Amino acid sequence: MHSVKHIGKVFLVGAGPGDPELLTLKALRHLQQADVVITDRLVSPVILSEYVREDALIIPVGKQCNSEASTPQTAINDLLVEHALLGRRVVRLKGGDVSIFSNVLDELQTLVSHGIPYELVPGVTAALGAAAYAGIPLTARKHAAAVRFLTAWRSDRIDVSYWQDLARTEDTLVFYMSSQPLDELVGRLVEYGIPADRWVAVIEQATTPQQRVTALPVHEYIAAAGGTQYASPSLIIIGKVAALHQAFGWKSDATEEQLYFPPVVEQQIKKKLVC
Repeated sequence: MHSVKHIGKVFLVGAGPGDPELLTLKALRHLQQADVVITDRLVSPVILSEYVREDALIIPVGKQCNSEASTPQTAINDLLVEHALLGRRVVRLKGGDVSIFSNVLDELQTLVSHGIPYELVPGVTAALGAAAYAGIPLTARKHAAAVRFLTAWRSDRIDVSYWQDLARTEDTLVFYMSSQPLDELVGRLVEYGIPADRWVAVIEQATTPQQRVTALPVHEYIAAAGGTQYASPSLIIIGKVAALHQAFGWKSDATEEQLYFPPVVEQQIKKKLVC
């Protein structure tokens, strides 16, 4: 009689934006049961050190803008397949939520093509965590009735009509991965007529002990803060609601500039595994 090969299962799990206490109970349960955790860079070190099983293998596969040490997506896909086909329970741990500005589609396609079972476990996305910890209600009454999640990391791909729409909308705009082109982003919005009552808030390392918030009227931003280099990760909120940080920001800014998430070159593999 031929034995049937056991295939493991992959759980694509959102770790939240930084504060380890924002991890969901379901995510915690899967981490405690995992044989292998394949983790992004933007995951709290506390989650990895305290919530993962002692004998689990932790494999960092972080990515970082302009870093040659970033892990190619193909290598991540291969790791998922390798460990699942060995019958292991794998958690693919992603910063924030699994479905917002992540490469989850590539990983889902890989798993399906190899017949590997999986589940998606949502997490608190950076927009919600950053806004809450900065005291900014994203759809505050009389301020905004909708929210848009965007990225401007390739602003050259945004055409004139869309810039005009972004400048004129009443929606709250939340930009991921856009701190480097922020000056150009603000300049374009001003060029296309964004109203003077709109503010821009930049939340660095949101929900962590190193959080810092810069909030200014959009039309004053370039003169007051143009050229600023923000810590990674940073999230940008633009709209009337961004001004509410002044009145309702409850978390004090960090007094020292330190990185909460280690650069990708400093990540190390925790080599423990029950075979």
